[in-house]
Amino acid sequence: MPETKNTTPENMEIFLKGVWKDNPVFVMLLGMCPVLAVTNSVINAIVMGVATTAVLILSNFLVSSLRNFIPKQVRIATYILIIATFVTVADYAIKAVSLEVHKSLGAFISLIVVNCIILGRAESFASKNSVGKSVLDALGMGAGFTIAVLALGIVREVLGNGTFLGYSLFGEHFQPLVIMILPGGAFFVLGAYLLFFNWLKERKEKQASIETSAI
Repeated sequence: MPETKNTTPENMEIFLKGVWKDNPVFVMLLGMCPVLAVTNSVINAIVMGVATTAVLILSNFLVSSLRNFIPKQVRIATYILIIATFVTVADYAIKAVSLEVHKSLGAFISLIVVNCIILGRAESFASKNSVGKSVLDALGMGAGFTIAVLALGIVREVLGNGTFLGYSLFGEHFQPLVIMILPGGAFFVLGAYLLFFNWLKERKEKQASIETSAI
């Protein structure tokens, strides 16, 4: 029982770190190519988020399982081979489920192989920790990435097309902001989110400083 009490908060912290504290997009600014390129619709954002999360979980699981058997000299090449294998599986799975979505995502599915989030977690976490912790880390980072791309996808599709998941929200008289579905719109939306989260961070730090001074 004492072991469970000690490990549960630690495991929860590992998971939540990727979702919020070390969010791969809003905090670490990783994986910017798919974030800016495929978030012009909600469905694209969801599929990219789920595919990236699946590859992240599976690659972390395998890297952690084989961490004691992979020679240090070829570890990066081995990680890329493992990631590429799972990306190929994800690519064919998306193509089988929806050819239209697969065409929309284009080359960005294959580019998951070189996504800094996945390779970075394999190198910095999965190769040094147990399978359970590595999977939790992958779940947290994947969830954080999915939340981020979905946050951009919702704003860009609603303002750029006046739709949500393809369904019209404002009727035929709505004048969409076309820039929102263009690459420039992605920069505007991402910048607004980063400004908001930095404001929250500064506000929290200021509040903590005030409380410390009061003590």
